[in-house]
Amino acid sequence: MIYQKDYILRMIEMIGELVAAILGNIKKGQYKQAEESLEKAYYDFLKEDAAFFRKLPAEDITAELLQKHNYTNGHLEILSELFFAEGELNYSREKYAQSLESFDKSHILLKHIIKETRSFSLEKNEMVALINDRIKSMENLA
Repeated sequence: MIYQKDYILRMIEMIGELVAAILGNIKKGQYKQAEESLEKAYYDFLKEDAAFFRKLPAEDITAELLQKHNYTNGHLEILSELFFAEGELNYSREKYAQSLESFDKSHILLKHIIKETRSFSLEKNEMVALINDRIKSMENLA
């Protein structure tokens, strides 16, 4: 069990670095490279392609993954990061409906993680605030 927790923590650190690189590609306008990295990350980290996660309804996403697919909160944290990066990519491409959906799922997953871990994390709370701002700014665009 300890090995699994260490493994998940290392994966979370790695995904943070990867998401930072993806966001860097987006800033540079390298959308294709960002998209390829993102698609690969879904499978490398979560063993499913991005389409699998996109199809899951936002309101059922945590229960679906935790109960039916045996994911852990660590997996959900990774998925939240990937959805955030996907939201940024779609926002940059002016695909606001897809961006809003990605940000919504990221928000739901992150709120679940915060609730379940029951520990204060400034970084996670700042991310929730950032996602909330993104969602509010797109409500009229999508």
